[in-house]
Amino acid sequence: PSTSLFVTLPPVIPCVVSQWSVWSGCAEPCKTTYRVRRRHVIQEPRNGGEACPPLEERAGCVEYWTWQGTECKQSLIPALITTGGFGKARKKRATADGNERAGYCVEFQLVAIMPGCLHSHHSYTHWMQYLREGHTVCVECQHPALDSRSLHCYGDGSGSKNNQLLHWQAVGNPRCKGTWKRIRQLDTCSCPSVHSFLFI
Repeated sequence: PSTSLFVTLPPVIPCVVSQWSVWSGCAEPCKTTYRVRRRHVIQEPRNGGEACPPLEERAGCVEYWTWQGTECKQSLIPALITTGGFGKARKKRATADGNERAGYCVEFQLVAIMPGCLHSHHSYTHWMQYLREGHTVCVECQHPALDSRSLHCYGDGSGSKNNQLLHWQAVGNPRCKGTWKRIRQLDTCSCPSVHSFLFI
C-alpha cells in the first residue's frame, strides 16, 4: 500500500505596522529644519513574509517663533519662495472660502544663487532656472502666508538694515537657495511672470 506524506508548512505572515503618528513640531526653531512622524511594528514578518516598510518619515519645516514665544530674527531664517503661478490657485481657493484679503509685494535684488537652481528637472521646479544674479524679483505676500500675530510674511525682510544680505530658499529643491537685498515694499507686484514669486 502506498503512503502519502503531508508536510504542513508554517503560514507566511507579513509585517503589520500601525498608523502614522501625528507630525512632530519642527526639530529647532528659527531655522530650516525638519519634522518627523513615526509608526511601530505590530506584527514582525515570519516565514518569508513581506518585510516591514519604513517606520519614520521626515518633512521640511520652519518654525518662526522661539519656544519662549518670541519672534525669530528675520535675518536667521531664509524666505521660502515658490513660483507666482502657485498663487493663482491659492487666490481662487481663498476667494471661494471668502478669505480674500489684501496682501503686499516686496522687491528684492538677487545677490547670490546656488548652482543647484540650474539642476531642477521636475516640471514644478523649472521656474528656478530663470533666477539670475543682479535681477530684481517681486515676491508677493498673500493672505494665506500672513502670520496672524505679526501680520507680515516671514522672510520679507521687514526690519532689516539697508543693503543687509537676507537668505532665501526655493520650495521643492533644497539645493536652490541664495541671498538677496530688500529694495522696497509695494502694494502690488509688477514684475514679469518669470520674476514673480510667492512667500510660503
